[in-house]
Amino acid sequence: MSIQAPKGFNDILPGDQFGWLDSYRWQKLEAVFREVAHLYGYQELRPPMVEYVDLFIHGVGSTTDIVSKEMFNIVPRGDDPDPRRMAMRPEFTAGLVRAYLENGLPNTPQPTKLYAYGPAFRYENVQKGRFRGFNQIDVEVFGAQDPAVDAEVIKLGLDIVGKLGLTGLVVSINSIGCPNCRPKYREALQEHFRPHLAELCEDCNTRVDKNPLRILDCKKDARHPAQKTAPVGLDFLCDECKSHWEGLQAHLTALGIPYQIDPRIVRGLDYYTKTVFEVIHPKLGAQGTLWGGGRYDGLIEIVGGKPTPGVGFGLGMERVLMVLQEEGLLEGFQDRPRMDAFVATMGDSARPVGLKLLYELRAAGLSADLDYLGRSLKAQMKLAGKQSARYVVILGETEVQSGVAAVKDMDAGTQESVPLQDLISYIRRA
Repeated sequence: MSIQAPKGFNDILPGDQFGWLDSYRWQKLEAVFREVAHLYGYQELRPPMVEYVDLFIHGVGSTTDIVSKEMFNIVPRGDDPDPRRMAMRPEFTAGLVRAYLENGLPNTPQPTKLYAYGPAFRYENVQKGRFRGFNQIDVEVFGAQDPAVDAEVIKLGLDIVGKLGLTGLVVSINSIGCPNCRPKYREALQEHFRPHLAELCEDCNTRVDKNPLRILDCKKDARHPAQKTAPVGLDFLCDECKSHWEGLQAHLTALGIPYQIDPRIVRGLDYYTKTVFEVIHPKLGAQGTLWGGGRYDGLIEIVGGKPTPGVGFGLGMERVLMVLQEEGLLEGFQDRPRMDAFVATMGDSARPVGLKLLYELRAAGLSADLDYLGRSLKAQMKLAGKQSARYVVILGETEVQSGVAAVKDMDAGTQESVPLQDLISYIRRA
């Protein structure tokens, strides 16, 4: 029987022959992300991959596709003392809000600037750039209302991909208002779409009463003529939201970030208020959004905290790496460290000396390996080349008796004898 990975899940493997699925390239992306996040003053929080379903129902929204169709729910065992349903996280923000509140972070100096990354899970229609098991980079700021923070998180994401050489991105922004001005916009959308319900999908028929903004985000009815003539949320903004919107644009301009206004962006989660944005790359076609996010000033209160503003984004790691590959930017992008030394032994008496030397090299902080399959010296040299070893330390019976090793510089192709007691300092100096 051949057992394969579940549909929509990927193995991430070592080796550049695996393209964007090369684990060293993933490590590089993660390292760049951590570097940029630290430059911006963000700290890492690692939430669990499992949360109670209620968190997503109240936080993300019961009418969203994520909660109603896409969550990987976990059914508790009959003898479980905690019968509440849990789910594999479909996104990061709700879990980070829960962790922020549960661990008393509102009592620390504000704003709280956090980052996280790792796997998330949704029942998706598997297609290019969309998987059921996927990985996200996530950035959140709690406790700051200033639109300069909205601009900061957008700039942070651009700095990450900019360090990877990715260009040609389109920043699209919108404002969907707040609880004070959105009701009038909801009514206008309901009035606009109700005459067309017979032509719209079943989901949109449900959304028109529960969450009409989500009709604008519908993929099935995206080309319906009523979408093009729908009311624009920017026309309904209250004075506070209008001021925030103008402030965001002013900050983006000051940072030199080109942007376009797209009144159709509403994002797929109920917690968003005011700013919403998407960063798009045309190489992914219909799934061209590399990351998106926005402001969610009511979410922390919904989850049980005091009214606290928040803003952030989630970036799809698979999508970024796929675009890097399509742009030809993956070459040289892996950060696979070179091995310092490969210990090649010949003969029974050299083997224990080589093993001892191997662990001395490692204890000294030098990466090292040797052959465990009894290969010939020629085959061991080949293996050292495949492992990108800088040096091969050759030990035979003659070398053991003399207390030296033949050290080959794999880059220069030169070889010299080095006393065993000087070997570590010799390799370190190189």
